[in-house]
Amino acid sequence: MADLEYTVRDGIATILLNRPERKNAFTIDMVHAWADALTDAQIDPAVRVIVVTGAGDSFCSGVDLSAFKGEERAPLGEKELLTQNVHRVALALEDVDKPVIAAVTGPAVGAGMDMALLCDLRFAGRGARFSEGYIKVGLVPGDGGCWLLPRAVGTSTALRMLWTGDFVGAEEALRIGLVDEVHEDEDLMGAVYAYAARLAERPPVAIRTIKRAVRQGARHDLRTALDLISSHMAVITSTQDSQEAYAAFQEKRPGVFTGR
Repeated sequence: MADLEYTVRDGIATILLNRPERKNAFTIDMVHAWADALTDAQIDPAVRVIVVTGAGDSFCSGVDLSAFKGEERAPLGEKELLTQNVHRVALALEDVDKPVIAAVTGPAVGAGMDMALLCDLRFAGRGARFSEGYIKVGLVPGDGGCWLLPRAVGTSTALRMLWTGDFVGAEEALRIGLVDEVHEDEDLMGAVYAYAARLAERPPVAIRTIKRAVRQGARHDLRTALDLISSHMAVITSTQDSQEAYAAFQEKRPGVFTGR
């Protein structure tokens, strides 16, 4: 079986990290497959929502350090290991305007936690645990943790996690805003796919435009955001899906959307 599996069903793409014997620690080959899967999902009109999860009892324990044991790289080589490899997933996710949901069972550690943070939503099983464990091996977060985590939980809470590498359990993660929902482990995937199905039934162009507007809004002032949204609204109201959504609302029936 492949170390990373990509499947599409009923409008939902699933990216499964599939190295349970290594707690789904990723190799460089997995990183490239992961980034390619995200690109495929972005351009595939059949995909409306993306779910990222791990096989077995873990989400992802980060980079498989054993794959690089004994290797010596100059500083430029260390930088390029990230910028030309690991960061491909982060940058691919930056380009994805479809909803991305992380389904976290068991530990999400280091770059594995950063990968979960890169998703739009995080649903956790009750056994999920999160740690920015870089400090424990004398490293700094290499996959966006110092940028992502403060935006999710606030600066002081982020620093506590980054400085100590301590684990945060599912309930505490929910309390601090690190995850959006917590479910019993055996119920997690059912809850994730049920929520993903709800999103897949919504007008896809509007869903994607909302995500872009939220991300753009984080970078602009209100006046610029309002100017952008007026342009978005002009495009959205011209789509067949917008007209179908209005008709379905008036007729009290489910809408049938084509992405047009």
